[in-house]
Amino acid sequence: VQLQESGGGSVQAGGSLRLSCTFSGGTFDRAGWYRQAPGNDCELVSAIWGERDEYYADSVKGRFTMSQDNVKHMLFLQMNDLKSDDTAVYYCAANPTFRRNCYAGSAGRTGYWGHGTQVTVSS
Repeated sequence: VQLQESGGGSVQAGGSLRLSCTFSGGTFDRAGWYRQAPGNDCELVSAIWGERDEYYADSVKGRFTMSQDNVKHMLFLQMNDLKSDDTAVYYCAANPTFRRNCYAGSAGRTGYWGHGTQVTVSS
């Protein structure tokens, strides 16, 4: 099972980015986007599970939209009105768990994770 993110980059505050995640090798009950900024714990940004259940962190509601293409096995995160606080490494993950950190090798990290993509928002 492999996940691969793309679409990160640098943008000014108020700008937009679209992250993509390609899944290969399996199907999953839950999938979503996570992020971790330096010095901060890993944070769940958005997730989907079941038929239509969705979750968005309060900090991104109204600005971020998650979507999926089941035919192409892809997950997307459209990020609008980006703020400097959105600066982080973003990971897509399937059936994930974690304790405090979501980077590779973190204690307690299980499930399937991409390598992460950097999003930098300058004010």
